[in-house]
Amino acid sequence: MKLPLPPMKSLRAFEAAARLMSFTAAADELCVTQVAVSRQVRGLEDFLGVELFDRRGQSIALTKAGSRYYPAVRRALNDLGFATSQLSRRGQPQVLSILAYNTFAQCWLIPMLPAFHEQHPSVEIRLSASSALVDFNHQDFDAAIRFGVPDIPGIEVDMLAPIELVPVMSPDLLAQAGGTPDVSAMLELPLLHSLARPGDWEGWFRHAGLASDHAGRGHKFESSLMAYEAAIRGLGVALGVRILVEGYLASGQLVAPFDTSYRPAGGYFLVHPKDRAPTAAFRAFRRWLLSELGSRADDVMDEPPPPPSANPTK
Repeated sequence: MKLPLPPMKSLRAFEAAARLMSFTAAADELCVTQVAVSRQVRGLEDFLGVELFDRRGQSIALTKAGSRYYPAVRRALNDLGFATSQLSRRGQPQVLSILAYNTFAQCWLIPMLPAFHEQHPSVEIRLSASSALVDFNHQDFDAAIRFGVPDIPGIEVDMLAPIELVPVMSPDLLAQAGGTPDVSAMLELPLLHSLARPGDWEGWFRHAGLASDHAGRGHKFESSLMAYEAAIRGLGVALGVRILVEGYLASGQLVAPFDTSYRPAGGYFLVHPKDRAPTAAFRAFRRWLLSELGSRADDVMDEPPPPPSANPTK
């Protein structure tokens, strides 16, 4: 059987007035007028068919009916408020869902997240990694970090950084190669390939003026991250994306002995849907990303970036 319930506004007005023993104080707490509180309480009394307050000039007191009703109303409102707080994100950390490539996430974004968290401690990051194309209509992401500009209507794009490719190797392998090898040494050194970026070595060889028929030899790995790890172990020379190997270079795990670097067209982009109102957390993340990487975007080559392939860079 469905039980009749009074309006929520009337219950809130009654609870505040009974707790504070004042229509005026209840009005201040609820940000309404004293007349509005009095009208809501009178409507509740009419609904119940009983008087809840004795009105004595400027003061009020609960009747016997009001005294019985007040604990139940207060308990019900408290229970409802608690249940709502368990489901609502209000007052809790702001959640920001980001999709990135695995190598970008592990080599750049995650090491930088403590700096972001220090500036924005109320933002809770949910970071996922995938090389698949992002679909904001069916995936619950606020934004994604992708290579190239997705050819999808309704997408906002911010340039983050160019793709600058530089050969990297372990210090031990460099010593074995003579310490300061000429770029022509790349014709003899073992190469490490990322299958996610299959044309990189060929492009670098052409840019360096070397015979590109040597570019296909060497070990192959599913991701750039694997190739970097193999380079650290001395297995060969990997072609690193500069912003992703800077941490390895700074720590001395890898060295970049050649001045020759190669920049294919395009770079890394932050993409997010135009038709979705940006949250405060996303706005803060976007400002931070552009602050950290925006200066690099000014160095991107003038050619328009290519659209992402079926197996975009990782």
